[in-house]
Amino acid sequence: MEGRYSLLEHVRSLLADEEGTLYKAAPFRVALCYPSPYHVGMSSLGFQAIYRELHEHPGATAERVFLPDDVEAFKRTRTPLFTWESQNPVSSFDMLAFSVAYELEVTGVFSLLELAGLPLLAEERREGGYPLVVAGGPLTFSNPDPLEPFVDVLVQGEAEDLIHVLVDAAASIQDRDALLAHLARIPGFRVPGRGGARYHVAKATDARLPARSQVVTPHTELRSMFLIEPERGCSRGCHYCVMRRTTNGGMRTVPPERVLSLIPDTAKRVGLVGAAVTDHPRIVELLRTIVDSGREVGVSSLRADRLTQELVDQLRRGGATNLTVAADGASQKMRDLVDRKHSEEQIVRAASFARTAGMKQLKVYNVVGLPFEGDEDIDELIRFTTELSRILPVALGVAPFVAKRNTPLDGAPFAGIREVENRLERLRKGLRGRAEVRPTSARWAWVEYMLAQCGPEGGLAAMDAWRAGGSFAAWKRAFEARGCEPYLARRVPDGRRNPVEWPTVPRVAPPEAPPPASAA
Repeated sequence: MEGRYSLLEHVRSLLADEEGTLYKAAPFRVALCYPSPYHVGMSSLGFQAIYRELHEHPGATAERVFLPDDVEAFKRTRTPLFTWESQNPVSSFDMLAFSVAYELEVTGVFSLLELAGLPLLAEERREGGYPLVVAGGPLTFSNPDPLEPFVDVLVQGEAEDLIHVLVDAAASIQDRDALLAHLARIPGFRVPGRGGARYHVAKATDARLPARSQVVTPHTELRSMFLIEPERGCSRGCHYCVMRRTTNGGMRTVPPERVLSLIPDTAKRVGLVGAAVTDHPRIVELLRTIVDSGREVGVSSLRADRLTQELVDQLRRGGATNLTVAADGASQKMRDLVDRKHSEEQIVRAASFARTAGMKQLKVYNVVGLPFEGDEDIDELIRFTTELSRILPVALGVAPFVAKRNTPLDGAPFAGIREVENRLERLRKGLRGRAEVRPTSARWAWVEYMLAQCGPEGGLAAMDAWRAGGSFAAWKRAFEARGCEPYLARRVPDGRRNPVEWPTVPRVAPPEAPPPASAA
C-alpha cells in the first residue's frame, strides 16, 4: 500500500504546481492519454488543445493520463493506471483517446493499455464492455497504419472539430457495432476493418485556431511556458516533410492581435509554436510586442532565410541565448534534393545575426543518409560547420533520414545502419575540437523507418518486440517474424524505386543506382 500511496502523492504534487487544470463532472468521460511521460506530454500543444475542446463539449469531460516514469512501480504495487485529475482507474472511463506524436511512441500505447487492464488487440476487446479506444495526433498525418490492430477508431489529422463529432456519436449510439459503422462513413475517421478514407487528413475550422496551452507547469520540457500558435501548417514544399504546403492547404496565419489577446496576464514566458513561425508576415511585430510587455519569448521553428537582425535581436531581448536553425542537408546538393530553400550564405548570415545580438551558441539541425549522399557531402558539411564555428560556437544535431509516407520522398530506402554510423563517425572526426556533434541513434532511426514505411504488420511486430523486452535485437527479430517490408519493397517487387515519385536530384547517380528523374 505504501508504494501505491507514493504513486498517488507524486501525481498530486505535480497537480498542485499546475495553473489552468480543468475539473468538470459530465456524463461522458474521456481519459486523454499521452504515451510518453508527463514532462513530454505537457509540452504537446495538440494534446492540450484537445483537453480544452473536450471540456468545452457540454456533455463530456476529460482527464489526463501519461506514461508513468516508472512503469515497473505500477506493476510491482499492482496499481491500476489512473487519471491525473481524479486519480480514478482509466478502465472506468467511457473512452480512451490517445495522442500519438511519432512512431516509437506506439510502445507507450501498449504500456498504458496493459496498466489499465485492457487487452492490447482491438479484436480481444469486442466483448466485455471495454472502453472505446481511439487514437489521433501528429502520427496520423503520415502513417498511422501500425496503430490499426490496437484501436477501435483512428482520428486522422486536425481533431479540434472531429473530437466533438466523435463524442456526440459515442455518447448517443450505445451499440458498439452501430457506432463504428457510423464513424466509418464520416470523413476524418478510419475504423480498422470497417472502412473510412485512408490517409484522409482532416482540417480544423479557422474558428478553432489558434491552439494554445490550457495548463502551464514548471515540470515540463518547456518550463512554465505558455504555448500558442501564430500560424498552422507550412507554405513550403520540403520533400521529406509531412507538414508541407500540400497538407491541409498550406499555412494559415492568426492575426497578432488575436494571439496577444489569448496570452494570460500571468504568463511570464511565451512560446510561439508552429511548423514555420518565422514565415508569419507580422512575426517581428508580434515578438516585439510580447517582449515589450516584459515577457520572455521563444520560437519553435526558425528559418534561416527569414531571419533579420531585428528579429534575432527581439529573440535575444526575450531571453534567448542560443539561435537554432535547420539546414537539413549535408551539402547544397542535398538541400536542393529535398527542396530545402536555404543557402550557406543565409545560414552564415544567421550566425552573424546571433553573434551581433550577443548570443552564445548556434544550434544547427541536419540529416544524413539522404538518397545519393556520399562522403563528399559529409566533407562539405564538415567544411561548412567549421566555417560557422569561427563566427559562433556550434552544436550540430544530426539525425538519420527517415522517409515518411505521403511525402515526395515516400519509399526512399534507409541508408543502412552501418553506413549512417560511418558517416556520423566521419563527422565526429572531422569536427573534433571545432564543433559539438549531437547524433541520434542509427539503430532506432531504422526502427522508426520500418514503422513509418510498414502497415499494420509493423504494429504487430512492435507489440512482439515490446513483449520481448524492447531491445534492438528484439525489434529485428519481430520485424522478420512478421514479414514486415517497407512500402517500396511491397510496391516494387525488385526493390527498385518508382522514378516518377522522387524529385529531381541535381547530380549524377552512381552506376549501380537507377538514374534520378523529375517528379510527376
